[in-house]
Amino acid sequence: DLIVHVRDITHPESVLQKATVLSVLKNLNLPGHLLDSMIEVHNKVDLIERYKPTEENALAISALHGHGLKELKYEIEKKILTATGKKILTVNVNLEGPQLSWLYKEATVQDIEVMPEDGTARVKVIISSSAFGRYRNLFPS
Repeated sequence: DLIVHVRDITHPESVLQKATVLSVLKNLNLPGHLLDSMIEVHNKVDLIERYKPTEENALAISALHGHGLKELKYEIEKKILTATGKKILTVNVNLEGPQLSWLYKEATVQDIEVMPEDGTARVKVIISSSAFGRYRNLFPS
C-alpha cells in the first residue's frame, strides 16, 4: 500500500543511492500511484547542523533521538488510510452488547476508553466505509 524510502542523509553517496533505488523501483513495474505516494525520509539529521531537506515533501528524522518520528507516523497513517479507503473513527459502544466484539472482528481497534459508570466505552477504530455501514445497520443506536 505504501513505499517508505529511508535514506542515510549523512552518506556521501546519498543522492546516487536515491537514484539507484528509484531506478530499481521503476524497473519492478509497480503501479504509478505507489511510486507517486512514496514517502521520502531523511534519517540521521542529528548529525548535520540545522539540516533542512532540499527535496520537496521529504521528512527529516533522527531515529536515534526520535526527532520527526511523530510527523512520520502521521504521514504514513494518512497515506495508508488514503490508499486503503479506510477511516479512523471513534464510536461509543455499550459494553454489554456485541458491538465491541464485532469491531474487533471487522475493524482494527486502536484504543478503548471505558466509562465504567455507565457501562460504555469510546472505541477508536480503523474501519472501511462498507464495514462502518454494516456496523450502523447492525447497531443503529
